[in-house]
Amino acid sequence: MAWRGCSRLGAQLRRSPGWLQGLGLRRIVSCIDPSTGLTEEQKEFQKVAFDFAAKEMAPHMAEWDEKEIFPVETMQKAAQLGFGGIYVKPDVGGSGLSRLDTSVIFEALSTGCTSTTAYLSIHNMCAWMIDTFGNEEQRHKFCPSLCSMEKLASYCLTEPGSGSDAASLITSAKRKGDTYVLNGSKAFISGGGDTDVYVVMCRTGGSGPKGISCLVLEKGTRGLSFGKKERKVGWNSQPTRAVIFEDCAVPVANRLGAEGQGFGIAMKGLNGGRINIASCSLGAAHASVLLTQDHLTIRKQFGEPLASNQYLRFRLAEMATRLVAARLMVRNAAQALQEEREDAIALCAMAKLFATDECFTICNQALQMHGGYGYLKDYAVQQFMRDIRVHQILEGTNEVMRMIVAKNLLQE
Repeated sequence: MAWRGCSRLGAQLRRSPGWLQGLGLRRIVSCIDPSTGLTEEQKEFQKVAFDFAAKEMAPHMAEWDEKEIFPVETMQKAAQLGFGGIYVKPDVGGSGLSRLDTSVIFEALSTGCTSTTAYLSIHNMCAWMIDTFGNEEQRHKFCPSLCSMEKLASYCLTEPGSGSDAASLITSAKRKGDTYVLNGSKAFISGGGDTDVYVVMCRTGGSGPKGISCLVLEKGTRGLSFGKKERKVGWNSQPTRAVIFEDCAVPVANRLGAEGQGFGIAMKGLNGGRINIASCSLGAAHASVLLTQDHLTIRKQFGEPLASNQYLRFRLAEMATRLVAARLMVRNAAQALQEEREDAIALCAMAKLFATDECFTICNQALQMHGGYGYLKDYAVQQFMRDIRVHQILEGTNEVMRMIVAKNLLQE
């Protein structure tokens, strides 16, 4: 069955100030069809996601980027479709879908705005962590409002002095009776300052990963403050700030799992986060291939469409091949994670490494093939390229992904 929901980004995607124009819904049957191999049910919610991306996100993508708007209302509309807690259990308001389903949805949404979809993926990861590792009271306290996106969540692991070496974090939580007193800071936190719930990794014990626990803080907690809003190359539709804890009193009842389990919780969250961010890269790359396809057809040089140039045709074919290979790798890893296979961690790392590298190459090549136009903010390819560059850094750098894969291969 041909995929019925492709949000095909329009011919040249020329923007008037603040708006994305030329967006249309068209049927597409080609070798890059993202519905290939999906069930009928998956095709249906893929269509819903593509339609939402086309109608609610793409027309505003440039404005959100230029004015650094955090589109909360749009995300709450997405939550009404079940996208606020995609793989959270239904009894607390989630959609209860699989990791593969989630990948399909994030890829589709990312064609409308990669930056906003990336934040949605982080929010979903936080909601899943509370749903999976929280007790019943915690699940029912936090998850319903997160799934509806009445409240928004941030993931707090990275610190100024601990990025890739996450187990060396120094934010401390000292227990005093039925509370923890939290001190320290987190860096590069997506949504920081604008969100309501903070899933924080902190040190309750000795050095190393076994001394780390996971606490859930709510905005308004005394002693919780935020740094300046960071100025970024991309991801401008979501704020990024430092999150600062100064003698924050956090109830012991807000701890997820037991003391010392925080690092394991963080890493399990990131395994899915890597699939999610890779899926966002797929959406940006898919949109960029379609934009390039249209540009080659419309743009003429030396009296002929660029599409008649064999070199450019070969480059387009290479972009499409990279895209499909990356998509297959991501979906394979998503299935492995869902099945809790022993190789899932390595496969998630491989998928994140391969997809984010290859998709950035696709977007960068798309910009190059647009020539000077590609460097103008009137054209969407430059924004896709800027927004996915950071995907090679966050959720574990791609250098760390190589370390994870090598460790699995060498059985260390």
